[in-house]
Amino acid sequence: MAVPFTPAGTIPAAILPFHDDFAIDEASLRAHLADLAGTAGVTAITVNGHASEVASCTADEQARVLDIAAAAVGDRVPLVSGVYTESSLEGARLARMAEAHGAAALLVFPPALFALGQRDEMVLTHFRHIASASSLPLVVFQYPLGPGQGYRLDLLHRLCDEFPSIVAIKDWCADPQLHERHVRTLQSRARPVAVLSTHSAWLFASLVLGCRGLLSGAGSVIAGLQAELLAACGDDDLARARAVNARIQPLAEVFYSAPWVDMHNRMKEALVMLGKLPRNVVRPPLMPLAAEEKQRIRRALVAAGLLADSAPRLAA
Repeated sequence: MAVPFTPAGTIPAAILPFHDDFAIDEASLRAHLADLAGTAGVTAITVNGHASEVASCTADEQARVLDIAAAAVGDRVPLVSGVYTESSLEGARLARMAEAHGAAALLVFPPALFALGQRDEMVLTHFRHIASASSLPLVVFQYPLGPGQGYRLDLLHRLCDEFPSIVAIKDWCADPQLHERHVRTLQSRARPVAVLSTHSAWLFASLVLGCRGLLSGAGSVIAGLQAELLAACGDDDLARARAVNARIQPLAEVFYSAPWVDMHNRMKEALVMLGKLPRNVVRPPLMPLAAEEKQRIRRALVAAGLLADSAPRLAA
């Protein structure tokens, strides 16, 4: 029986370790999930998302990841599983699969084809297929509006009106003014819909607006610091929040630098440096990081107080 999901708190998006032959490293995944679940302030864990390179995973692999997560930590924290697909019909199948394999909630990604132009009825139809296939609570992944995959605020409200299973949005609108509108209007609805920030590059500024929590790939590395920052903001203790943010910021600047496609590659490398992963392997077309990039990550870990400055430097 899945632990019920509450859309609040610190929700790291787990990375997915691989062997050198690109097969899933199940032992390292179990250890990673146990580490996250044992972190104070972590309220749920997300799998089958961007951080776990879901675009390169088959449906069977996604089911296997959920099975591993459910067995490893499913009795301790709720599991949020991504629904990442171009097809509404496949979205319904993934939703049924996730519920059957122990998920407590679903994170619904916008189809990439929406970037070519979306109509409101397309969005509603996509969610209708998914919501009708599963009784699980839904988290809407809100993308930036500019590229076309984000949803206008009035459409978000329409989604929340039509689908009571929507309990939160993962907000990546990348617009501080719109982000504040989301926080103010969605969380004050008669049936409140939580805003979970994924603005990890400017998390402090985001959380002080009153987000209920955060859902972030960077949590695979710094869930503890993120939880401290959320707690400080919730207590209106800005001095403490600034101090925590000063530790987070060096890593945020490295993780979320251009090209963004390498953000989770960098997080994996950080976990290797921290001794929490045996290797950093990403599936093609992602590529290994250059030595200079690894040195940047190492310096950021030192600045964040997570790695001793006396640690041996990497060979160029």
